[in-house]
Amino acid sequence: MLPSSNSRGGSLSTLMQDIGDWWTVFILALLVIVFSVTSPGFFSSLNFVNTTVSASNTIILAVAETFVIITGGIDLSVGAVLGLSGMVGADVMQSLLSYGDITALIIGLLAGLLTGLILGAINGLVVTVLEVTPFIATLGMLGIATGLTFLITNGTDIVNLPLELSTIGDAVLFNFLGVPVIITAVVLVIAWYYLRKTRFGKYTYAVGSNSEGTRRSGVNVKYHLFKIYALSGLLSGLAGMIIVARIATGSPLEGANDELNAIASVVIGGASLFGGRGTILGSTVGALIISVLVSGLVIMGVQPYWQTVTIGIIIILAVYIDQRRYRNRVLK
Repeated sequence: MLPSSNSRGGSLSTLMQDIGDWWTVFILALLVIVFSVTSPGFFSSLNFVNTTVSASNTIILAVAETFVIITGGIDLSVGAVLGLSGMVGADVMQSLLSYGDITALIIGLLAGLLTGLILGAINGLVVTVLEVTPFIATLGMLGIATGLTFLITNGTDIVNLPLELSTIGDAVLFNFLGVPVIITAVVLVIAWYYLRKTRFGKYTYAVGSNSEGTRRSGVNVKYHLFKIYALSGLLSGLAGMIIVARIATGSPLEGANDELNAIASVVIGGASLFGGRGTILGSTVGALIISVLVSGLVIMGVQPYWQTVTIGIIIILAVYIDQRRYRNRVLK
């Protein structure tokens, strides 16, 4: 699994530590090789674009989940917040089309991001002010956001969105780099910097490692946790708007079970559900493993239901490995 944030060394050493033990990279490479051999279409440029663009949402949600899990919490609502943010953004765009496509597009995107930020902030308040455990607080938000998503349009899709939306969702640079991938790369760089190089990141690891000790050292733990959950909501909102841009539709079904993929990505990437350990690059590798696996299964014609089964098994195995490592550290 991944080493802690306290590791030191040169830039190359730090990069390797962030990515994690070689087993995650090996699994990713093995999946690519296996699917390339068994399904010739897997290694095509078209599938590369589709896989990387689809992975963008998983990676962004995994980034959001990484910050939360490092603090020792969990956010079960990221998928539902993604769905509600996308529906709100799409609804606003459709409502403002009479003011021009660009105006509708900009305000709609901001509305989606703001929705995610507000829902994340509510999670943060419930966890810090009401002192409800993160599991229950975000589980409740999952139900609330899911219900509101269907209530907005009685469960129907929102269509007739600004044409310029396709610039974000469908544009491909150099025949292999989708705009959502570029947005995701920017998010990764910023998230990595804040987690590894700033006081915000140090506080995040400290809260997950020893919350009480961090509080006694003068850190406002509750306020920091509030910011973490608000950040998670904001990133979920961003992922929601990227999906809307990709399919040019606001669908109430988007985001369902995406929290499973996000959590699986983070745990596979080496983060500990006990808190205090995890990295952005590790979670990214985990998300790529999930995305490549799903893409390969689709090309092989495996039923979508088996994809969910596979993800569930991966989560159980990853958590089992994490628990065994945690017990070993305690015994030592």
